[in-house]
Amino acid sequence: MARIFRPTVLDVFNLTNLELGTCFSIYGIVAFISYFMGGGLADKYQPRYLMAISLFLTSLGGLYMATYPSYFGLSMLYGYWGFTTIFLFWAAMIKATRVWGGPLKQGIAFGLLDGGRGLVSFAFGWLGIFIFSLFLIEEIEVATGMQRKVAYGYVVLICSAIIAIIGVLLIFLVKEDPSVETTSEKITTNQLFKNYIKVIKIPSVWLLMVIILCAYTGYKITDIYSQYANEVMGYDQRDAAAIGSNLLGIRIIIGIAIGFLADKTRSSFMMMISFAITILGAFLFASGLIDPDTTLLFWFTIITVATGVYAFRTLYFSAIQEGKISLAVTGTAVGLISLIGYTPDIFMGPVIGVLLDNSPGEQGFQEVFFMLAIVSIFGWIASYVFHHISTKKHNI
Repeated sequence: MARIFRPTVLDVFNLTNLELGTCFSIYGIVAFISYFMGGGLADKYQPRYLMAISLFLTSLGGLYMATYPSYFGLSMLYGYWGFTTIFLFWAAMIKATRVWGGPLKQGIAFGLLDGGRGLVSFAFGWLGIFIFSLFLIEEIEVATGMQRKVAYGYVVLICSAIIAIIGVLLIFLVKEDPSVETTSEKITTNQLFKNYIKVIKIPSVWLLMVIILCAYTGYKITDIYSQYANEVMGYDQRDAAAIGSNLLGIRIIIGIAIGFLADKTRSSFMMMISFAITILGAFLFASGLIDPDTTLLFWFTIITVATGVYAFRTLYFSAIQEGKISLAVTGTAVGLISLIGYTPDIFMGPVIGVLLDNSPGEQGFQEVFFMLAIVSIFGWIASYVFHHISTKKHNI
């Protein structure tokens, strides 16, 4: 919701870009620890129970957010969410998807996962916009701060209720995985430690850390799409939120299409293409060619960057199979890779906040996208090395 309603969130919580970025950073710090600590749990317990508990706890945080806590309280809430959304959830979801995809359909399995996540994000985004408009008595341009607070509070409460319901459905509708069930009692704490040692010796794990770090930097920049539309292109808050939500809709098509292509080619090859697309779009944004009079160029560029960035949501972990990482240590590998790969959760919020606050207007956004272009170049290099190594292993 903060991604889609960023201008509104800054307004109703009375935050600067840096303060909101700091909340994201606190989330990232807690998530950083949770990736490592929670990875092994997915190799020991049934994923559906881990994910259901995570959803229940996350929805409780939404109830607190709807009370409009102080900046300190909001910061602590994001730290709480860093735990609830990662510790029990993340590795369990990735492992369940890998098991479901089998040895030959990793691309389409993760493509359907991220396409589905895109569909849900798209639906939540438009549901949020509908609820916001429904409870906003006045037109957005003349609505008071209190009216916007009430309307956004309903958005948070209703979305929180849906998240809790999904947790209940997860328990009753998702089937047990027999392979996980029969091995869960055999995995001791000592074995979990040995799994981490085993995983850390695999070269593809280290390359995936770098690739995901660079790609996730791009994903974090999607936080400012609606703000760019509002401050640079001149869209109002509701229309800017609609742009953010529509871009999430693109993720549905990209996820499934990229997953299909990854199975037909190689995940590493598709990662190289995705970084190249991101570099092109990022340099266009950084060039200063886009302004309120170049609407078509704006849409072309933002769709280009979104295509490159969202492609990685499918490719991140479909490459685990290509990297010859054993299924038995998938949860551990995911936790370790994510430990480094998702560190942009820690630093990107404050970095973006500083750049935008210190250089108001279009210049700050240009600096953010120039940074994305440079990081994506390093990501392309890491993807090339991963592709080269995995191709040699495949041929052997």
